[in-house]
Amino acid sequence: MADSAVGSLLDKLLTRFVENEVQLLRGDPEDVLNLRGELERMRAFLKVADALEETDVEFKVRVKQIREIAHETEDALDEFMLLQAHDHADGFYGALHKFSCCIKSIKARYRIISELQAIGSRIKNLCQVHGSLLPRFTRIKQGSGSTSAENTWQDRRGDALLLDKTDLVGIDEPKQQLVEWLVKGGHRREVVSVAAMGGMGKTTLAKQVYDDEEVKKHFKRRAWVTVSQSFKIEELLKNMIRHFFSVVSRPVPEGLDNMNNDRLRRIIKDLLKKSRYLVVLDDVWHLNEWDVLKYALPNNNCGSRVMLTTRNAGVASSTSSGVESVGKVYNLKALSQVESWDLFCKKTFQGNACPTYLKDICQYTLRKCEGLPLAIVAISGILASKDTRRIDEWDVVRRSLGAEIDGNDKLQDLKKVLSLSFNDLPYYLKDCFLYLSIFPEDHRIEQMRLIRLWIAEGLIEAKEGKTLEEVAEDYLNELLNRGLLQVASLTSDGRVKTYRVHDVLREIIVSKSRDQNFTSIAKDQNVMWPDKVRRLSIHNTLQNVQENRSVSRLRSLFMFGVVEKLKIQSLFPGGFKLLNVLDLQKSRLKRFPIDVENLVYLKYLSLKDTEVKTIPRTIGKLQYLETLDLKHSRVTELPVEILKLHRLRHLLVYHFKLESYEYFHSRYGFKVQGNIGALRSLQKLCFIEANQGGGAIMVELGKLYQLRRLGIVKLRKEDGKSLCSSLKKLSNLLALSLTSIEDEEILDLQHLSSPPPLIQRVYLRGRLETLPPWIPLLHGLVRLYLKWSRLKEDPLVLLQKLPNLVHLELLQVYEGDTLFFRKGGFNKLKVLGLDQFNELRCVQVEVGAMPCVEKLIIQRCELLEMVPVGIEYLTKLKVLEFFDMPEEFIQTLRPDVKDSDYWKVAHIPEVYSTYWREGGWEVNTLDLCDGENSPGPSAITTTSHDLESRWK
Repeated sequence: MADSAVGSLLDKLLTRFVENEVQLLRGDPEDVLNLRGELERMRAFLKVADALEETDVEFKVRVKQIREIAHETEDALDEFMLLQAHDHADGFYGALHKFSCCIKSIKARYRIISELQAIGSRIKNLCQVHGSLLPRFTRIKQGSGSTSAENTWQDRRGDALLLDKTDLVGIDEPKQQLVEWLVKGGHRREVVSVAAMGGMGKTTLAKQVYDDEEVKKHFKRRAWVTVSQSFKIEELLKNMIRHFFSVVSRPVPEGLDNMNNDRLRRIIKDLLKKSRYLVVLDDVWHLNEWDVLKYALPNNNCGSRVMLTTRNAGVASSTSSGVESVGKVYNLKALSQVESWDLFCKKTFQGNACPTYLKDICQYTLRKCEGLPLAIVAISGILASKDTRRIDEWDVVRRSLGAEIDGNDKLQDLKKVLSLSFNDLPYYLKDCFLYLSIFPEDHRIEQMRLIRLWIAEGLIEAKEGKTLEEVAEDYLNELLNRGLLQVASLTSDGRVKTYRVHDVLREIIVSKSRDQNFTSIAKDQNVMWPDKVRRLSIHNTLQNVQENRSVSRLRSLFMFGVVEKLKIQSLFPGGFKLLNVLDLQKSRLKRFPIDVENLVYLKYLSLKDTEVKTIPRTIGKLQYLETLDLKHSRVTELPVEILKLHRLRHLLVYHFKLESYEYFHSRYGFKVQGNIGALRSLQKLCFIEANQGGGAIMVELGKLYQLRRLGIVKLRKEDGKSLCSSLKKLSNLLALSLTSIEDEEILDLQHLSSPPPLIQRVYLRGRLETLPPWIPLLHGLVRLYLKWSRLKEDPLVLLQKLPNLVHLELLQVYEGDTLFFRKGGFNKLKVLGLDQFNELRCVQVEVGAMPCVEKLIIQRCELLEMVPVGIEYLTKLKVLEFFDMPEEFIQTLRPDVKDSDYWKVAHIPEVYSTYWREGGWEVNTLDLCDGENSPGPSAITTTSHDLESRWK
C-alpha cells in the first residue's frame, strides 16, 4: 500500500535530488545515498509484506509507519526544492528579494537537513525491525501458520453451503440456466464459469446447481473443491480424490496423504478418463490456479463439465475459451428491487410485512445494498434485533451505514468478504482503488478525469511502449474484471464513459482510506481531520470545512457539489504550497483562484463548469502542470505563457452554446498566440481556433507527435493544405474534430494522402466539395459525424464499406432526394442519425443492410413522405425517433389511417416523436405493440427530455 509513495520518493531522490542538488544541502552526500538505499530495501519489504497488512496487526503498524515516513520525506524534499526556486530569481528586484530572504533560507535549509537526518535514522530502525519480521512472514506464506482471523473466516465461509432453498431469493432463473448448460451441449469437456463481485451469492448458486437432482443423475462422478486465496495444490487434489471416491462409495487409495502432485494428478486422470464427471472449483482467484488443475481433468469426450466460481471476470473468460477449454460464462447479476425487498423482509421481519412507518427507512437502507445478497442479509441481521417501536434506532442505521460496517460485529463477515477482493489486488492497484474514496456516494466517475488524476498523483507506473494513459486504462480494466468497479455508462461505440462503485464497497474503501490518512472527506461538521491532511475532498458545502486548520502539507484538493461562492484564500488562509491536484469542477468560482505562482508543484488543474473568464500570465510558472481542464468555463483565450508548460499532456478549453431550438450545440474554442508546437507532450488538444497567426498554427500542429485527440474550430479553406500536411505526421491520433468558421466555408481535406492509421473517431463540420477520399480507407473508424457537407453525390456508396463503423450521424450531408442502404452495407452499424436532408423524400433499406442497427433517429426532413422503405428488415432496431417532423408524417404511423406504416414499425420496442414547443421539448411515446390485438399509438407527454443523451 505504501509502495507507490516510496517508489515515487525513490524516483525523486534519484533523478533530482541525488544527481543535481545534493551538494546544496551542505551536508554529507553519503547520507542521502544511504537514505536512498534504505528506502529501496523498504520498498522490497513492502512488496511482500503488503499481503499481510490486513491480517497481521504488527505488519499493519509497520506499513503505516512507512507511509508516514515516505510522506514526511517527500514534504521535506519538496520544501527544499521550493527554496531553490526562490534562490534563482532574476533581475535587480529578484536579487534584492533573494538577499532579503537569505537568512530565512539558511534557517530553512538547516531545518530540512535536520529533518532528513532524523528521517534517515527512523528508516534505518524500521528496516532492522522489518528484517526480524520477514522470517515470520515467510512461514505464513508457506502455510506453517495463519492468523486467527483467517481461520475464523474459513469456518464461516462454509455457511453458504448449508443454506436451505427456502432461505434463497432470485436463484431459480440462474440455476435453471446453469443446469441446462451442464447437462446439455457437446461431448467435449466444457468449463462453465460463474463470475460476480464478492457477496453476490456465487457459492450459494453453485451449491444449489451441484445438488440438483437432474445434475446428480447426469454426472455419476462429482467433486466439490474450495480453492480460495491460500490454496495448496496438494490439498486441492487430495480433496478432489476424496470427493470422487465418496460419491461412488469406494475407499480412497492407500497412502493418499503422502503422495506428490504428479501421483495425485495421475490418479484423478485414470479415475476419470472414461467417465462423465462434474468438478466444481469454488472461489478461483487467479488463472494459474486453473492452470495447475486442468491437466488432471481429462478431456475425454464424455460430456464432462467443470463449473468454476470467481470474482475475476478475466479468469472466467480465459478458462471458458481457448484451444484447451471451451465453455460459457454466467455473469451473476444483483437481485432486482422486488427480489431484494422479498429477501430483506424475509430476514428482517421473519417473512412478515414491513410496518408502514418503517418502510421509507428500510427502502433507503436497502438501496444502499444495491441488490447484493450478502449485504442485504447482513444488514437485515442488524435491523432484526431492533425494536420496531424505536424508529430512531432504525434511522441511525440508515444514516450511519459506514460506521456500522466498521464497528458492528454482525457486519464483520460482510466487510471481510468485500475486503478480500481489495486485499488480493497487486500493490500498484491498491492506492488507485483507494483513490475512488474522493468521489461522493452515487457519483458517476468520468474515465478520463480519473485517469488524469491518477497520473497527476504518480499512481501509474511507466511501461515501455505504452503511454501513462494506456497503462491507466489497463488498471481500470483490471478493477472491472475483479468486480471492484462497475460500468455506469458507455458511448455508442462501446467505450466506457463513466464508472461507479457499489455503495457498500465504497463505505469500506472510505474507511480504509481514513485509517491510512489517504483521503479526508469533509461532509460532516463533527468529523475531525487528521493532523496532516494529504488529500481533502469537500462534499456539498463549505460549512463542513474546519476553520483555522493548517493544510500546509495538502497535496490534493477536490470539491463536489459545493454551492457557495468560493474564495480559496479565505477558506485556507495558510495556503498549501505543496499542492499537486486542484479540482474545483462545477464550483461557483468567478475568478482564477489563489496566487497561482505559489503552486509550483501543481500537476492537475480543473476549473471545468465554472464562471472563470481569464487565465493570468503567471500560469507559465506551473512547470509541472500536466492537465489544464477549462471545459465549459468562460475562458476563450490563453496567455502566451501557456507555451512554457512543456509537461502539459491535456489542454482542454471549449464550451457549447445552444443555437435557437437545435439540440446540436455550436462549439467554441480558444485563442493562443505563439508556437503551439512547443507543447510536445500534448496528448489531447481541444479546441484551438485556427483563424489566427496567418495559418502558422496549422504548421505547428504537425510538431505535436504524441497527440491522441485533436479538435480545431474556425477553419478556413486556405488552411486545408497545411492542415493535411500536419495530420499526416500525427501517427498516434485516435480522434479528430474539425469545424469550419461558418457552415458555408469549405473544409479542404483532399490533400491528406495518408491519414493517421489508428484513427477511430472523425467529426467534420463544414462544407465538403466531395467526400474526402481517405475516409473510406479508415478501417479502424467506429464513429463518423458529418455536418453541413452538402454533397452532390450519395456518400453512402463509399461509407457503407467501412468495416467497423458503429455510429454514423449525418446532418445536411446530401442534397439528393433518396438514400439507399444496400444489402451487405454497414455491417456493424448500431446508431444512425439523419438530420435536415432538405430534399430527401425516400429512404430505402434492402434486406441484409444494417443488420445490427439498434437506434435510428430522423430529424427535420420536411419532405420525407414515409418511414424508411424496408424498415421492417431491421430486426434488431430497439429505438426509432422522429424529431420535429411534420405532423402529417407522424399521422402515417396511426393504424386507423389509409396506407398506414404502423405495421412496419410495430416490432420496435420504443418509438418516439419529439417537437420543440415554447419552453422546451415535448416527447410523445408511441405505444406500439406487436401482435393482432395491438392497442395502437397513444401519446404520453414527458418533460425535461435530454435530447443530447439519446445520441450517445
